[in-house]
Amino acid sequence: MFTTTPDPHDIDEGALEVHAPKTAAAGVKAVAVALERGMAQAGVARTVRGMLRINQRDGFDCPGCAWPESITGKRKPAEFCENGAKAIAEESTVRTVTPEFWAAHPIAELEGRSEFWLGSRGRITEPVVVRPGETHYSPISWGEAFELIGEHLRATTPERCVFYTSGRTANETAFLYQLFARSLGTNNLPDCSNMCHESSGFALNPTIGVGKGTVSLEDIHRSELVLVVGQNPGTNHPRMLSALVECRKNGGKVVAVNPLPEAGLMAFKDPQALGGIAGGGEKVADEFLQIKVGGDLALFQALGHLLLAREEREPGSVVDRHFVEAQTAGFAEYREARRALDWAETERATGLSRAQMETVAEMMVASKATIVCWALGLTQQRHSVDTLKEIVNLLLVQGNFGRPGAGACPVRGHSNVQGDRTMGIWEKPTEAFIAALEAEFGIPFPREHGYESVETQHALEAGEVDVFVSMGGNFLSAASDTEHTRAGLKRTGLTVHVSTKPNLSHVAHGRTSLILPTLGRTDVDDKHAGGRQFVTIEDSMSVVHRSQGRLRPVSEHLLAEPVIVARMAEAALGEDHPVDWRAMAEDYDLIRDHIARVIPGFEDYNRRVRTRDGFVLPSPPRDTRTFATDIGKARFTVSPLEYLTPPAGHLILQTLRSHDQYNTTIYGLDDRYRGISKARKVVLANPEDLAALGFADRELVDVISVFNGDERRAEAFRLVGYPTARGCAAAYYPEANVLVHKDLVARESNTPGYKALTVRFERRQ
Repeated sequence: MFTTTPDPHDIDEGALEVHAPKTAAAGVKAVAVALERGMAQAGVARTVRGMLRINQRDGFDCPGCAWPESITGKRKPAEFCENGAKAIAEESTVRTVTPEFWAAHPIAELEGRSEFWLGSRGRITEPVVVRPGETHYSPISWGEAFELIGEHLRATTPERCVFYTSGRTANETAFLYQLFARSLGTNNLPDCSNMCHESSGFALNPTIGVGKGTVSLEDIHRSELVLVVGQNPGTNHPRMLSALVECRKNGGKVVAVNPLPEAGLMAFKDPQALGGIAGGGEKVADEFLQIKVGGDLALFQALGHLLLAREEREPGSVVDRHFVEAQTAGFAEYREARRALDWAETERATGLSRAQMETVAEMMVASKATIVCWALGLTQQRHSVDTLKEIVNLLLVQGNFGRPGAGACPVRGHSNVQGDRTMGIWEKPTEAFIAALEAEFGIPFPREHGYESVETQHALEAGEVDVFVSMGGNFLSAASDTEHTRAGLKRTGLTVHVSTKPNLSHVAHGRTSLILPTLGRTDVDDKHAGGRQFVTIEDSMSVVHRSQGRLRPVSEHLLAEPVIVARMAEAALGEDHPVDWRAMAEDYDLIRDHIARVIPGFEDYNRRVRTRDGFVLPSPPRDTRTFATDIGKARFTVSPLEYLTPPAGHLILQTLRSHDQYNTTIYGLDDRYRGISKARKVVLANPEDLAALGFADRELVDVISVFNGDERRAEAFRLVGYPTARGCAAAYYPEANVLVHKDLVARESNTPGYKALTVRFERRQ
């Protein structure tokens, strides 16, 4: 019998403590925190059983980040990081949210709670419902829940239904989910990719012919130069630090480019190595460029200018001429565009000196195998797509595709966010994908593009969504323009949330709302006629492998995600629908057989995924140095210089994670590496900027953003003097998402501009 532990208190923002930032990531402290969180949430036995299986070949894929494991060498006994352990503790917790919890807490009360408080209640044990006019969620049977979903879906039209997806959804669930939505007749399939790496796809597909990275884990180990740009691996994907240290041990160099001097960019104390226990840790970055938010495009243009200037002086010293002439187009135009550079403007845009940029350019010239890694610091700005295309230009100049230790590396967040897109979770499906679906299932599917995430927000606000289904995730807190999104969700007729734990999306509900509790990544999935099932995951390096939970679920009422999707489909489409939903829910091999016939690269899926390390999906730029663009070649592009310039009295603010969270899941209140604890509503700003604006450290302010004449306000934030780049500031999401106007998006990709906010401060009266 599982018991509920005492509830922790909600956040007291007045308890803020500030300490000096750390200069190294991980170490013994990380091990202690990981163990403490696990013991507190799940107890000794479940914690040990879970940790022994995380990211192991016979275990389950960590539900945290998408960083890969080695497929060529041995795996460590502890193949996870501190934040991975926190993710497992959250999911394997023995704290439970029972019908008694919902009876004791009206929705109006829960709406005033924080994500931290809601998430720390525990795992939801039974499906619950709220109907029009009711004030509390109450229990509902699974059969009644699916019947209610079917009624609502049949009562409206497909274009008024939206199916949102979190990145943690496994391949099998994702394939079934998109098949369900398209069987209904809609491509309204927004997902978390729309909010994070969509800009990467929009930059990579037209330039190199694939929207994914082109490197392996082993490539990072043997690279001569790795640029880590717009990301904080010490918190967001700590196992990447081991790869960077391995690169340096093999003679490679690392350059970090970021507005904040994050601990994980400075040094790494590997808790599984002697130096990480007794010493000061391994150096990570050979050079650190503290760039202004939004200045990366200017930096990459300057580096391109410097590389081509060296080639002019010393022909053959930089440009891989054979590769450029045989496999690319547009080089002459790119070379002409980069011929001249305004250094004064470039230094203003970047906040860097010419000498710093020249140093990195010399490192690139010396390197015969360069990788550029990036994350959301680059993808969530107005000019993100242009910035990423400029990275591609740099890689193409030196032929850094299709050779060991070289290539493009967009570092994904959620485990399997990349796999979801591969499985067809996309509002803009290709004709080839739809045609393959039709050939497989013998029924027509819609071609018209559907809503992505921002378009969904507009549709919600306009009252044009009758049914909103969320397969995992937390759309309200993940999306921009929080208050407008909240109001839009409340206009729907039905919201359905397939979830493991409570979150704020559950209380910003439609007139009718269902919460359907599901198995997590760590849970045993064995209630099937076909016996115990496993799912599959695609990591950041395009490796597809198995994941099978090992822990006994905390409630007998939980259903697996594929089962929930299949039963929703049966309820909406009828038992005589041509797709055999029930058979696939009972035996996931049948789902994989369909995938193998629909999606290129998954041939013989069931056999290959049962091999020791799974299999690697094909990538023409990596495998054959070819590019499946519309012209059959890689494409150089030319973009104008663009950067963020705040008006007088304003700063450029970026949102970011605390070390004690993963996306919208708040594990705790200790951002240890930055020295912030016990509070979250803070703004980190350079002390010189605060003084120039007339504000003091720890002053309480309202934060106001302005976009297209509209203001957004975040109330009662504490200013904290911090060594950010001048002119820049940072605040945690989801608390700061209220400041991001939904129309502040990246051109082309429509990704919200979470890293591009113009803000000012007002003193609290």
